[in-house]
Amino acid sequence: MVNGPPSFTESTAFQRDSGKNCKAVAFSKDGSLFAWCNGEKVKVVNVTRAELLHSFDLPKTVCLEFSPKNNVLATWQAYATAKDGTAGVPNLQLHDLRTGKCLKSFVQKKMQNWCPCWADDESICARNVNNEVHFFESNNFNTIANKLHLQKVSDFVLSPGAQPTKVAVYVPGSKGAPAFVRLYQYPNFGGPQSALANKSFFKADKVTMLWNKKATALLVVASTEVDKSGASYYGEQTLHYLAASGESAVVQLPKNGPIYDVAWSPNSVEFCAVYGFMPAKATVFNLKCDPVFDFGTGPRNAAYYSPHGHILVLAGFGNLRGQMEVWDVKNYKLISKPVASDSTFFAWCPDGEHIVTATCAPRLRVSNGYKVWHYTGSVLHSHEVPSDEEMWQVSWQPFLDGVFPERAVKHRAVPSELPGAEPRPAQAYRPPALRNKPVTSSKLHEDEPPQNMKPQQGGGDKPLSKTALKNQRKHEAKKAAKQEAKADAHQGPAEVKTAQNVLQNTVPAVTTGDPEVDKKIKNLKKKLKAIEQLKEQAAAGKQLEKNQVEKIQKEAALLKELQDLELGV
Repeated sequence: MVNGPPSFTESTAFQRDSGKNCKAVAFSKDGSLFAWCNGEKVKVVNVTRAELLHSFDLPKTVCLEFSPKNNVLATWQAYATAKDGTAGVPNLQLHDLRTGKCLKSFVQKKMQNWCPCWADDESICARNVNNEVHFFESNNFNTIANKLHLQKVSDFVLSPGAQPTKVAVYVPGSKGAPAFVRLYQYPNFGGPQSALANKSFFKADKVTMLWNKKATALLVVASTEVDKSGASYYGEQTLHYLAASGESAVVQLPKNGPIYDVAWSPNSVEFCAVYGFMPAKATVFNLKCDPVFDFGTGPRNAAYYSPHGHILVLAGFGNLRGQMEVWDVKNYKLISKPVASDSTFFAWCPDGEHIVTATCAPRLRVSNGYKVWHYTGSVLHSHEVPSDEEMWQVSWQPFLDGVFPERAVKHRAVPSELPGAEPRPAQAYRPPALRNKPVTSSKLHEDEPPQNMKPQQGGGDKPLSKTALKNQRKHEAKKAAKQEAKADAHQGPAEVKTAQNVLQNTVPAVTTGDPEVDKKIKNLKKKLKAIEQLKEQAAAGKQLEKNQVEKIQKEAALLKELQDLELGV
C-alpha cells in the first residue's frame, strides 16, 4: 500500500504481503476497509490502522466484494464438481463483518455477474438465479422477500442512490421474438403494465446497462457477436436510451462502426459516446439524445469523466498507442494530450485531480508498472515492476462523494520532478527507394475538428453545425418551392383533392408541370403513408418510439403542406 500524492512512500501501517498467490484485493466503498486473499486466507483490515479485523479460511478465493455499508463481505471461489460427478459444494459465501460468521452460502457456477447486488442503503440485495431475480431484504438471506420472474432473464442492474430502488432487467430474444430491457420500481413487478419503461430490439446477443447517478435514465449498449454485413470485427452495436418516466429512443450516432465506450457524466444530464470506425468520433449528448458537443475524430476507444464531472478524458488504450485527450467540460477546451503507452488500466483518483494509468498482467506480461499523473499532463510518480515479476491490479482507495471539494480547472501543467513521458512520434515506414526523396504528404483520412453542436443563441458569428446547415438548406428549398408554386398557380387551376384522396394516390395523377414541386408532393405522400402505417401499428397495440409518436403529431401539418402544393398556393 502506497501513500498518495504528493509523497508516494510505502505505507508503514500496512505490512506488505509477499505471497505468490495474492491475486484478489478489494476496498470497501468508503475506503475504510481492505480485503485480500493470499492463497491461504482471506484477510480484512481497517485501512488507517491496518489492524486485522477478520481472517477467513478460504484459500481458493478469486473474487472479493464489500456491501455498500460494510456489513457483508462476499467471496467467490471457482466452482468444482466432485470426482464422482455429484454437485460441488457452495462456492459463494456471504460473511457478516461484525461477527465474522458466514450468513449464507450459494452455488454460483459462473464467474460472470458472480456478486449479489445491493441497493446503496443495503435495504435490498438481489441475485440472478435460473430465469429469476431473487430479492433479499435487510441482509436476511434465509428468506427470499421477492422474485422477479421473466422467461430467460439473463442480466439485471439495480439503480444507484437513495430509495426507492429501480431494477433494469434484460431478456434475450428467442424464436423470432425481440430481446428487451425493462425498468421496474421495486417491488412492483406485476406483469408488463407495472414496468416503468420498456425497449425491445432485434440485434442483441448481450447488453451493457448503465444507470445515471440520479437513477432517472438508463443507457443500453446492445451488441451482436458477429456483424452479418462483415463490416466489423467487433460485431454490431446499437445504443438505446430509456428514461424512468417511460420515454425511450435509439441514440442516432453520426458515424458507422463499433461503439467502444459510453459514459454518463456525474451530473446525470449528459453522456459521452465513443464510436465509429477508426479514427473514432466522440460526442456528448443530452437527455433528449441530441448532440451537445462533438470532439471530432481521433485514435480513441474510451471515455472517463472525473468524479466531479468537470473533466473528461478521451483515451486510446489496448490496441491503440495510449494517447489521452483531457478536456475541460464546462468550456469544452482541451487541457492536455499526454501519452501513456501500453496502458491496460485507467482510473481517476477520488480527488478529481490525479489519474493512474497501469500496465497489468495477464493483458500484458512485460513492462508492468503504473504512473500517477496530474490531469494537466505531468507525470508525478512512476513505478516499474522488476522484469521477473507481474502486476495484476492497481486501485485507488475510494472515498464517499463530497469528501473532496471540486477545484477550478487548471490549464497549465503542474510542476513535476519526473521527465515528461512524451515518446518520440513514430516515423511512418518508407521503402528504401523513397528514403532520400522529398516527402509527399498523403493521409488515409481527414480528421474532423471538434465542434459545438448547441443551437446558436442570437445569431452568433460561429459556423453552423452540419445538421443546422442541412436544415437551413431544406428551409430555403421549401421557400423557393412555395414561390414557384405561386407563380404556376395563375397559369392553370390544379386539380383539388381531399386529404384522404391524396393518401390513396401514391403517384400524382396530375402533374403540376414543375418537377421540383412534383418531387415534393411525392415525398409528402410517402411520409403520410408511413404515418398511416404507424397509426395502424399503434392501434394494434404496438408501443411506439418517441420519434415515431412525433412523426404522427406532424400529420396535420404535412396534409396542409400537401394541399397547399396541390392547390398551387
